[in-house]
Amino acid sequence: MPAYDPTERALVARIAAHERWAHTTDRAAATAAARKAAADRFERQVDPDGVLPPAERARLAESARKAFFTRLALKSAQARRARRAAAELDAEVDAALAAVAPSGEDGGDARA
Repeated sequence: MPAYDPTERALVARIAAHERWAHTTDRAAATAAARKAAADRFERQVDPDGVLPPAERARLAESARKAFFTRLALKSAQARRARRAAAELDAEVDAALAAVAPSGEDGGDARA
């Protein structure tokens, strides 16, 4: 694959995903193994020795899954907040630079 920039890589990945799902009639069956692996991961996390009754293990695994996805949501919110703050700072810097920039049509040195 050629070296795409991040935006192009994301577009190529989206195209591939759309192509894949365009040829899949049973999406649930196509993703069953991944869903099972995720569920098993949380069950192993809460009961590594497999000693709990299945109902208790499932209940604890569901809480571990919710904690995992809530943690992801928190990180996402923090990242969005940081990006927004950085964009606001960039805008302030740009405005400050524009306020002190020379005001000639050529944009060059104002000394003449």
